Amino acid sequence: MSDKKNTPREDDFSREDDFPGKVGSPREDDFTSEVDSLSEEASLREEGSLLPGERIDELQRNGYKIIQNSKKFCFGMDAVLLSGFAKVKEGEKVLDLGTGTGIIPILLEAKTKGQHFTGLELQEESADMARRSVRLNKLEQKISIVTGDIKEAGNIFGAASFHVVTSNPPYMNNLHGLKNPDLPKAIARHEIYCTLEDVIREGARVLKTGGRFYLVHRPFRLIEIINTLTAYKLEPKRMKMVHPFVDKEPNMVLIEAVKGGGSMLSVEPPLIVYREVNRYTDEIYDLYGY
Repeated sequence: MSDKKNTPREDDFSREDDFPGKVGSPREDDFTSEVDSLSEEASLREEGSLLPGERIDELQRNGYKIIQNSKKFCFGMDAVLLSGFAKVKEGEKVLDLGTGTGIIPILLEAKTKGQHFTGLELQEESADMARRSVRLNKLEQKISIVTGDIKEAGNIFGAASFHVVTSNPPYMNNLHGLKNPDLPKAIARHEIYCTLEDVIREGARVLKTGGRFYLVHRPFRLIEIINTLTAYKLEPKRMKMVHPFVDKEPNMVLIEAVKGGGSMLSVEPPLIVYREVNRYTDEIYDLYGY
């Protein structure tokens, strides 16, 4: 995948940007990788594993790749930062609620020693794309993609089934923002089929006691988030604000909550994404492996 140098949107860089590749002067191996990727895409199209409008993007981790369709919905910075914020211990089982095209399970498998990763996704088109990405990376023994409704997660998987739950849910409720006319994008951004409470309630149901719940969301809903977490016995333990630039207000918040945990919250130093337009900070490279 060639370098992306899109101008960031300060209000919404988390939902629309393509995966940020390495920023800087192109290297000779970048062009080799691009040629290899195009050859692989052609081969996958011939065998029917890559559908019209889809592409393969490099993830810069373990040689892993992901299938995406830019006309539908591509993962953004928020999913990548959540995968870096979440802690998964050796042997743990993880569930990602609203997995989309499977980016969080794939990155967590690359970054951690978890035993197994499951992604739950309502939209069959996205779930199918996620399954094909799992096969592309030969991760069928480590990652499962399940088509289903977040509101039924407890019934699908059973209570206390996971050590860790992650979610990058829709940020906007019916009172916030204009809905995108494209349904897949609208579902990803707005609470059309599930609410924040649905995500937290079902996350609490499937978590073991002492299990950890990880969420990326918008700061303007922080009070609602904390109140809902505590109502379902998920105690906030860590929080990190994410700022697009050092002089801008945060537009994302990362939260860790523990099921049945005691009341003590650690507010971590903020994360600054861009040091200037089109240039990521060293922390983005160092902590999140771009």
